Formats: sequence, C-alpha cells, structure tokens
Amino acid sequence: MNFEFTRKQLMVQKNIRKFARKVLGEWDHILDRESRPLPAEVVKLMGRLNIWGIQAPVELGGAGLDTISYSIIIEEISRVCASTGLGVTVHNSVCLAPVLKFGTKDQIDRYASDLANGRKIGGFTITEPQAGSDAASIRTCAVKDGNSFIINGQKAFVTNGGNGEVFLVGAQYEAKPGQKQMVVFIMDKSMPGFETGKIENLMGMRGNMVSELSFHDVRVPEENLLGKSLKGFSMAMQALDMGRIGIASQALGIGMAAYEAAAKYASERKQFNKPIGKFQAVSFKLAEMKIELEASRLLIYKACFLKDANKSFSLESAMCKAYVPAVAMRACTEALQIFGGYGYVKELPVERYFRDAKITEIYEGTSEIMKLIIGNNILNEFIEKY
Repeated sequence: MNFEFTRKQLMVQKNIRKFARKVLGEWDHILDRESRPLPAEVVKLMGRLNIWGIQAPVELGGAGLDTISYSIIIEEISRVCASTGLGVTVHNSVCLAPVLKFGTKDQIDRYASDLANGRKIGGFTITEPQAGSDAASIRTCAVKDGNSFIINGQKAFVTNGGNGEVFLVGAQYEAKPGQKQMVVFIMDKSMPGFETGKIENLMGMRGNMVSELSFHDVRVPEENLLGKSLKGFSMAMQALDMGRIGIASQALGIGMAAYEAAAKYASERKQFNKPIGKFQAVSFKLAEMKIELEASRLLIYKACFLKDANKSFSLESAMCKAYVPAVAMRACTEALQIFGGYGYVKELPVERYFRDAKITEIYEGTSEIMKLIIGNNILNEFIEKY
C-alpha cells in the first residue's frame, strides 16, 4: 500500500492550489457576500484547466485523471471557495460522469464535450419539495407521447440550477399500468416549458446558484432518456456514490481551511505573554482537528482507490460522506472558538467556513441516511456469514 502521491498527482495538486489561491482567492469573499456566481472569464479559465472535465477522456476535452486526483482538486478548490468546489463536484460527478458511464454514443457525442470543456455547466436533480431522502417518492412524471416524453413537475435545491444549462432529471414513468419506476432524462434548459424558479437565499455556499426548477409540458426526445434505459433509480444511486466522494472531499477542504487558519492564529495570538497555542486547551483542539482530518483523507482515498480498481465502493463512499462532513463541522466549530470574538466577524473567513460546512452533512444524502446505508451493509454481511 503506497501512501505517496504520484508525480502527476503532485503536479495536479500544485497547479490547482496555485489557481485556487491566486484566482478564486480574489472572489471567495465577494461570492459569499453578494450571493453571485463566478464571473464568466473564471469559468472559461477553469475550462482551459480541465476542471470541468476532471475524469473525462482527453479526446473529449477532459483531463482523464484518476479519482485520487479528482479528490485532490475538489479539496484544493474548496479550501479557498467551497461554493465553487460544490459546483465543480456536482458538474463532474453526477452530471458528466453518468453521461459518460451510462449514455448512448449519441448522448456522449452531443453532450460530453461541451460539459467537459465547461462550455455548458451541468447539474443533477431528484429532490423535490416533498421528496428528499425518499427518492422513490418523487412526483415529477414522464408520459410517453410518440417519439417523445412529456415531463411535468418541480425540483428543489438544485445545485448549479441558476447558471447551469444541462441537467440529469429524475422522473416517474409508468411503463406498465400500475408499475411506476424512476427514469433519468438529459434535459436542456432551452427546452420550452423548462423554467428556473427562485434562487435560494442560503446560509452558506452562497456562491452557488441553488434554485428550483419546474417543468410544464416539456417535450423531451426519446433519445434523451439516459442510456435509453428504464433503470433510472439504479443509475442515480450509482451516480450518487461518486458524488459522495466529491462532497466528502469538499468537506475536507473546508475543514482544512479552518484548521490551518486556527493553527496560524494560535501561533500568533498572545495572551498571558505566550501564544495561545501553548495552552493545553487550545493545543488539544488543534491536535484533534489534525487527527480527524488526516483520518478523513485516508477514508476518502480508500473509496477513490476502490473506484479506480473497478471494485464496489458504495459502502466506502457512504462512510466518508457520513464521517468527513462531521469532522469538518467540528473543525470549523473549534476554529471559531480559537479565534474567539474575531471568529464571529464577517471580515475574517472562519464564520464562512462554519456556514459552508454545515450543508455538507445534508446534501447528496444526509448523515443519517448514510448511517442507514452503512448499517444495512453490516447486517447483510453478517446475515450472509451466519
């Protein structure tokens, strides 16, 4: 087992860290304060750096990188601007990746290159006003009409919803009388009847235009049924396995930013004629943050390793999604405590880390749902054994 990065992975880390600090570092506070998306010129630059196509094939305009590199990129971006990290991981993991994995040749030809180059930003949506963790209870419906489907419904809390153009949309389809099942469509925002609802006024991740999406008799060609398959639920769950690695990596980046800020402050801030980091109460906080963040990274990388080895990683992705956001939340809470009153003011980024971290425990499967998945895996394992 090798714990060292390859030369390529080190180069990726170096280049993305430089980009994040130099470019995103000029925008992170502005995006949060004004609740606005990245400027178009930054989005284009990210396209040139292959950030919108991290694991897409090189021939389609992507970087063709492994999943460890993917995690590195999301962590480095999220250390500086978590809302940008969110947009990048959702675009890559639950929009572009499923198109590449499940899409027909025609679907890949029509969509993959534009997504990989960032000419179009993508998203993924199952959640509805009355359906969150219970994905099977969605009400958005698809009705077959000749060579098309007519889609009606509403989606909620759609990452990249305000600025995205291509979305994978889950809907219920009654293939046989009385037998409904989830299917997934590739939908363009330009389709008549496809409307963007309100942009949510969020506590954190304010640089991502999370929105409602609504569909009013949207006619979707049959060739836009993902993979031309009716196994939409299975495809969606597999996509979320990858998405959870990305969200865990995002949470790790936020936690690392809080930890590094707290460690720096603890070494500079003096009380009673010595740095506050010399006091056991503070040094123990930093030690616990360091331990948990390092454990988080290893848990994420195990899931990445299994994915790249073409082995099942559903359990491991659930484990890192359950654990790492909780670690990030603790790190941000303790960092704010170390900063004292200064941690509570908006001029410093610690309060933003705190606000950004919380949602990582909720989206792409709550921590409670992750524990249900893990618990079911444990029971199934022991039932098979005994």
